[in-house]
Amino acid sequence: MAPGTPRFDAGRCCLDLLATAHPEERLGTVEELVGWVVGAGLVPGRTGLRQADGEWVTRFLELRRHVERSVRASSAPADSLDRINRAARAAAPLAVRAVARRSGPLVRELAEEPTAAALLSVLARDAVDLLTDPLARAAVRECEADGCPLLYLDTSRGRRRRWCSSEGCGNRERVARHRRRVALARS
Repeated sequence: MAPGTPRFDAGRCCLDLLATAHPEERLGTVEELVGWVVGAGLVPGRTGLRQADGEWVTRFLELRRHVERSVRASSAPADSLDRINRAARAAAPLAVRAVARRSGPLVRELAEEPTAAALLSVLARDAVDLLTDPLARAAVRECEADGCPLLYLDTSRGRRRRWCSSEGCGNRERVARHRRRVALARS
């Protein structure tokens, strides 16, 4: 995966939000935030986010911090839960509509341009769902690769997934393990 490319493989959008901090900040600018919001599927691809500004970035980073604290803790910190709960109820769900195109299938559009509060509410509700679902919460794992702190939802058969990404961290770990075996065999 190219540096700076957003990841959407954690299994929940609130966990995908956490992945924007590693290995480097991926939500540092308005453009990066808008790209992430569209890539995460929070809005349809052609949605205008003209209202997005630096304040949006600050608010998303703040929610990310509180979600991470809550998901990583065995007992979520009260201040973080309060922030997540406030964000979850701050705005009504995004209203969608089906729009006919001149030719082809119907497309999904938002009824109006979303606000930061509405988008944060979607993420916060996803975090609430994750934090309050004992089965989902038990399936949250941290990548076993050296130096990778990413969290993901392990929905694999037998719950044996070990890495945030088999193509990235998994491949690096397998190559390192092979090199260690080869080096051991030579000595």
